[in-house]
Amino acid sequence: MSILGPGWTSFFYLVAAVCFILALKGLSSPRTARRGNAIGAAGALVAVVTVFLSAKLENIPLILGAIAVGSALAVPVARRVHMTQMPQLVALFNGVGGGAAALVAVLELGHSGDPWVRLAVVFTMLVGAVSFAGSAVTVGKLQELISTRPLLFPGMPVVMGAVVLGAVAAGGIVVVTGSAGWAVALLVLGLAAGLLQVLPVGGADVPIVISLLNAFTGLAVAASGIVLGNVLLLVAGTLVGASGTILTKVMAAAMGRGVTGIMFGAFRGGSTAGSTAQSDRPVRSASPEDVAVQLGYAQRVVIVPGYGLAVAQGQHTVAELATALAARGVEVVFAIHPVAGRMPGHMNVLLAEANVPYEALKELEEANPEFPNTDIALVVGANDVVNPAAKSTPGAPIYGMPILEVAQAGQVVFLKRSMRPGFAGIENELLFDPKTTLLFGDAKDSLTRVLGAVKAL
Repeated sequence: MSILGPGWTSFFYLVAAVCFILALKGLSSPRTARRGNAIGAAGALVAVVTVFLSAKLENIPLILGAIAVGSALAVPVARRVHMTQMPQLVALFNGVGGGAAALVAVLELGHSGDPWVRLAVVFTMLVGAVSFAGSAVTVGKLQELISTRPLLFPGMPVVMGAVVLGAVAAGGIVVVTGSAGWAVALLVLGLAAGLLQVLPVGGADVPIVISLLNAFTGLAVAASGIVLGNVLLLVAGTLVGASGTILTKVMAAAMGRGVTGIMFGAFRGGSTAGSTAQSDRPVRSASPEDVAVQLGYAQRVVIVPGYGLAVAQGQHTVAELATALAARGVEVVFAIHPVAGRMPGHMNVLLAEANVPYEALKELEEANPEFPNTDIALVVGANDVVNPAAKSTPGAPIYGMPILEVAQAGQVVFLKRSMRPGFAGIENELLFDPKTTLLFGDAKDSLTRVLGAVKAL
């Protein structure tokens, strides 16, 4: 027996939908992201409680048990994950969402006699399976369980085409007949399509694919709302699908690439994955004390954080260094590239964790005009986002990508672990520029030593 009537159910669904919209608005800025996340969680809680109070549910103990098991697995993982592994966690949760939508559609097939509803079932199964399998591959690539380079085999485009045609045919049969056997075949073909779609993607394109698959999951959830007759699922899924699509286009633009080139570029040699060979060309290196002197007597310093900073967990140290320099009268800001790290906002979240003021974070468009008036650009664990090859080398994997113009600063200091190339796998000529100095070592250790030297000045 349901406790809430249709009117109250619609009202609370509306409340939840408004919460989801406000959550997306809050997540658009680092300053309001935490509040947005809390509003979104509150909306999800309202939605779940409303379902329990309004629907005639069966097998409630099994439902509660599934929620308990999922919470027991998800909460510890989410609390303990490092910032460097956050993209993997996002991809994992996204894939699970797509897989869940596909499984729900499979279970609902037997209750769907209307061909139009079956069409929604087919769409949910196919897109959800693609999202699940594709997300699993992105997790493996980012975690380096499989090669981050494009994985291809002879005739792969033909196989992909055959899988897509097979999925369309199987889906058509399911819509007409409701066959469970063909539904299983469709699910398998969807999983194969997800694998074949993402395996050829490599390098810095992987985070963009995660965003695209997130949009796929949103569309699958929206379609499952049609299957289940649940308006809130339709609204929430549409919001995720739309926001994921917009984010994908923004990230692709930040890379100077099109979405089609990202998904299929490897077939014509256009992926952003290159060599992993380490250069042995001579460079000018310095000690932490030398770098401290340069920084301590500068008037303006721009710090460019990258994935290496996240790996080393050096965000608190770099924030302390910025504070120490500011105490000496040095103007210090942080220049943030849209795709620095492994996902959008990665560096913003990392620095916010270290209580760096939001006002000190400058996006690419705001930071670039200020580099000519900058004494020192301190690049900490970044490479591709400052690589001049994006502008000067046609045919380079990152050619056309907007970069932070650190080369226009008076001096450039790179904190690097080694001379290995960045995620895109190409050499950075700026490392060999006469005005560039390199400090080798773990980013956190190097920053700690530079910080100590600055305080001793």
